[in-house]
Amino acid sequence: MTTRKPLGLPSLKWIAMAAVAGVVAGAAAVYVKETGIGNGGETASAECKLAKDRIAGITPLMRGQVAAMVAANEPRRLTAISFNGPDGKPLTLDHFAGKTVLLNLWATWCVPCREEMPALNALEKEMGSDRFQVVPVNIDTGDDEKPKTFLTEIGVDALQLYRDNTISVFNSLKKEGLAFGLPVTLLIDDKGCLISAMNGPAAWNSEDARALIKGAIGS
Repeated sequence: MTTRKPLGLPSLKWIAMAAVAGVVAGAAAVYVKETGIGNGGETASAECKLAKDRIAGITPLMRGQVAAMVAANEPRRLTAISFNGPDGKPLTLDHFAGKTVLLNLWATWCVPCREEMPALNALEKEMGSDRFQVVPVNIDTGDDEKPKTFLTEIGVDALQLYRDNTISVFNSLKKEGLAFGLPVTLLIDDKGCLISAMNGPAAWNSEDARALIKGAIGS
């Protein structure tokens, strides 16, 4: 049986807005803290066994503004995940090998996602390096103009635009039991292994978030 707790989010209005706007593909927006993420559709891989130590190290850091993060019971590679890079060419998570990645799914019609984006931008500005990257994947349908315009209007200058206008990346994560609504955020280690995930927004420019990322990087 799982234990559910309220989230430690920076603003209660985000929860209300998420319930209205942060829903896709008929999924309910559920922002709860659970005891762990199951295996979903993919099995734990041999190269991810060492990630269990990393998970044990960061679990105490899933608190405060990032209390909604859920540790993976069995770290594994998400080989079905793909999306387009800033140049429009298809990518998988293998492209980011060697980096710890904070993968965030968002859309311009998702109000909590829009509120969260400046915080993700600030996190990338402060902590982005050859060891860590924020990878925001926009899932608006249509062409790139709407998300590009939105990011320009709010002054996002550190994040690159990754895209999947087919929403297949969300549906893949939904099948894995990792996505219920938007935003969705995954923390993936430098070996490409899922170590934790979150449904719902967070203050990624907070001290709690920075401590979590530092723990995930191993610094």
